[in-house]
Amino acid sequence: MKKERTELVEKSHPTLSVRTQCKLLAVPRSSLDYQPAPEREGDGRLMRLMDEIYLIDPCIGTRRLVRVLERDHGQRVNRKRLRRLRRKMGLETIWCRPQSTSALNASHRKYPYLLRHLKVMRSDQVWCADITYVPMARGHAYLCAVMDWHSRKVLGWRVSNTMDAALCRDALAMAVGQSAGRLPEIFNTDQGSQFTSQEWTGQLEGLGIAISMDGKGRWMDNVFIERLWRSVKHEEIYLREYATVTELEAGLEHWFKRYNTWRPHQHLDNRTPEQAHCEGRKSPVGDEPREQTKQAA
Repeated sequence: MKKERTELVEKSHPTLSVRTQCKLLAVPRSSLDYQPAPEREGDGRLMRLMDEIYLIDPCIGTRRLVRVLERDHGQRVNRKRLRRLRRKMGLETIWCRPQSTSALNASHRKYPYLLRHLKVMRSDQVWCADITYVPMARGHAYLCAVMDWHSRKVLGWRVSNTMDAALCRDALAMAVGQSAGRLPEIFNTDQGSQFTSQEWTGQLEGLGIAISMDGKGRWMDNVFIERLWRSVKHEEIYLREYATVTELEAGLEHWFKRYNTWRPHQHLDNRTPEQAHCEGRKSPVGDEPREQTKQAA
């Protein structure tokens, strides 16, 4: 330890100078005269209050802690001081750290965004897909869903404990299987490595589907499925806190069925996504949607 080596230096050594001893012991000379700063007045009481608050709510961060200390205890203190004292006390806020599900792969081809000036007027004109992180009672899982852009209907979904292209392909296979032989003209995703992989893009190109990808970091380009994640998490996942993937799948199956067939959407004139999807397939004359000509790989 550095402190122990510093204590070995003898300022009155008969033959070795202080400089030589410091060099041999690998300690800076300035550490010999260092005097630790005394504890700031009031730190003891402040740390006691912080410890009491932490026992009440270990999830509170420094921003809220500043308000609580001033409101309940008359202590005005800045966040920098609170962070320093927390490090000294070994306290850390308990919170669910965000986990990105859009890891990029520089070697994969990126496709242009095709929806910028496009008016989506019917069902099966554009599909979209995304992956989200699902916290569980023990561990976590990943959920991939395929949605029709026009009707907001969830056409297919799958859950896995690994976030890879196979999860996305399984969700796509479910969507294709339930699409009554129809495929979209355009399929939009983000630039995550699962969606830029040859497994995914090759399957879409094999089906004759044009590939569209959001701009990097542009979650708004796929806003409808992002709203789906908010709904399913707050209304199902966070409330249930499933212990196993099997239980999670059963709960999601019930939730998606209710979402598609029972729940009215204000954006859809209070129709369900299922109703809007069926009615949206009645395309304008001369603009019939393309029928499926190839089977999903």
